[in-house]
Amino acid sequence: MKTKVGIIGAGPAGLMLSHLLHLEGIDSIVLESRSREEIEGTIRAGVLEQGTVDLINAAGLGERMMKEGKIHHGIELQYNGQRHRVNMHELTEGKEIMVYPQHEVIKDLVSARLDAGGEIFFNVEGVSLHGISTESPQILFSDIDGEAHELHCDFIAGCDGFHGPSRKMIPELFRQEKQKIYPFGWLGILAETPIANPELIYANHDRGFALLSTRTPELQRHYIQVDPKDDISNWSDDRIWTELKTRVDTNDGWKLPDGPIVQKNIVSMRSFVCEPMQYGRLFIAGDAAHIVPPTGAKGLNLAMTDIQVLKQGILRFYQFGEKELLNKYSEIALRRIWKAQRFSYWMTTMLHTDHNKTSFERSIQLSELDYVTSSRTALKSLAENYVGLPLEWEGSSLLV
Repeated sequence: MKTKVGIIGAGPAGLMLSHLLHLEGIDSIVLESRSREEIEGTIRAGVLEQGTVDLINAAGLGERMMKEGKIHHGIELQYNGQRHRVNMHELTEGKEIMVYPQHEVIKDLVSARLDAGGEIFFNVEGVSLHGISTESPQILFSDIDGEAHELHCDFIAGCDGFHGPSRKMIPELFRQEKQKIYPFGWLGILAETPIANPELIYANHDRGFALLSTRTPELQRHYIQVDPKDDISNWSDDRIWTELKTRVDTNDGWKLPDGPIVQKNIVSMRSFVCEPMQYGRLFIAGDAAHIVPPTGAKGLNLAMTDIQVLKQGILRFYQFGEKELLNKYSEIALRRIWKAQRFSYWMTTMLHTDHNKTSFERSIQLSELDYVTSSRTALKSLAENYVGLPLEWEGSSLLV
């Protein structure tokens, strides 16, 4: 079996890379360990930056997103029981975000690839990478029927997430893994309630952080800060609603509507970056290369910018025999990744309550929220980071 680009992982990064390469006439094969039903049914948050929305539309995949997604022009920050709106549309001269869940993005990408005759192998096992330092690397795997395959390709794109095999193929001698584990977890719920607010609410409270989001007019996604080691069985529906309301109800009498909770879970939070993001003919992207805490809404968006750089480098290789952009893939991608990490770290530490901090540090935190919500310069910085910083490289305006 042979193709030009072997892609491991059918998440947003792998599928979008395959689609963008297809638009340029470059063949690829995607390998995914999970079933199609699982990747399309795993509910994941989706706040899309302006650049991600533009990319999806430019790639011809935005019809359903533009119909079903919700455009937001701002967010609200809450502390001391009062809300402060961040008008991102005005602060960034017209940019906005789109609330459209990640699993819906995946559905659109899978359909587009299969409709175009693209090859996606679901339910694969035993994936291993070989010869990545040569000009003809191989991926060994077994398909859903247990048949063994050897995929020969010119390049391997490791888009296989934090626990996938790709990153580990970069030799330890050259690989640096930098991370921070936060003392916070998020308890997330899906609840059958009316929309709480037209825009996302990020709330800081003495008892901990809370986030009010939305999925559909009848189904909402909310989060509260908890101990990451806590067990979800300790949280009855009544306890969750009581805690949420304590953290997000306002001094002017606004009350959070409640209703049946149809899903709940606890996730831990970390920041992680692998440097470099390439070795030989292997290039890693998305969660395989970096993890961000969800506070800044950057995970999917960083994956999309990674693969734009990688796609353009691969295109230049086939068009002109040029390797310069491919050689600079890590350098270019990491510049934006670290800025997104900085923003996500800042949002996380500004909004979450660390009960190990002193009263002095708690007052500093509240003072920072006061400054951010009262300074146009600070609001502009928050807004331009939230809607997405530009991709700073030659040719970055070429979305597809």
